Amino acid sequence: MTPLRQRFIEDMQLRGLAPTTQRSYLHYVAEFAKFYGASPEHLDLEAVRQYQLYLLNERKLSPESINTFVSAVQFLYQKTLEMPWGSACFPRVRCPQRLPVVLSPEEVGHFFRQVPSLKYRAVLMTCYGAGLRISEAVALRVVDIDSRRNLIRVQQGKGAKDRYAMLSPRLLAVLRVYWRAARPRNFLFPSWRQERHLTSGAVSQACRDASQGSGLPKRVTAHTLRHYAASRTMPRGPNRTGPRAW
Repeated sequence: MTPLRQRFIEDMQLRGLAPTTQRSYLHYVAEFAKFYGASPEHLDLEAVRQYQLYLLNERKLSPESINTFVSAVQFLYQKTLEMPWGSACFPRVRCPQRLPVVLSPEEVGHFFRQVPSLKYRAVLMTCYGAGLRISEAVALRVVDIDSRRNLIRVQQGKGAKDRYAMLSPRLLAVLRVYWRAARPRNFLFPSWRQERHLTSGAVSQACRDASQGSGLPKRVTAHTLRHYAASRTMPRGPNRTGPRAW
């Protein structure tokens, strides 16, 4: 590992960038250096500009991907290399405005019926019902469910911040049924590996499989599930009576 790469990683860690962001930035900067066959410290703003055009016109990358590259090199040059280049030196590609995909209550119910595993269905319903990211949902612990106040405590979410999300009665009913069946002790959605939780990748794959199996014309992804205004349209889960689990 070169000293520049090590410094770049340390700077991202010191500023609290998420691990996924760090991996993404490293990938884009490495590809940038590979394209020119030179260390980024020997490249200038014109090299950045020409590489952006290459990504846009030849690689045909999406505006979002190109802008992620811009964020990566901007961090590298401004923070790690301490170049006196302002934000205006790193123009971004305009992203088209798209309306979010909206599912009807019938479509939502049909989608969730395609998820065969109770555990994965509960995770995806948590993303949908509480508006959580996958990484936040899989990292939930049993003690994070506050049924008395109808809240879910999200620890170290985006930006390394704690926050609370609303816990709807329907989502609580689903989680209670799941808890009685699985009896998780620490993580709410544990992995088969000891003291580990489900991975985001595994849940994303379950979502893709359910989307394909549903036959719905609308594309359903784990990322967009959280934007579907869950509390009003979430399908009714089993609502069995009995002592409260939480």
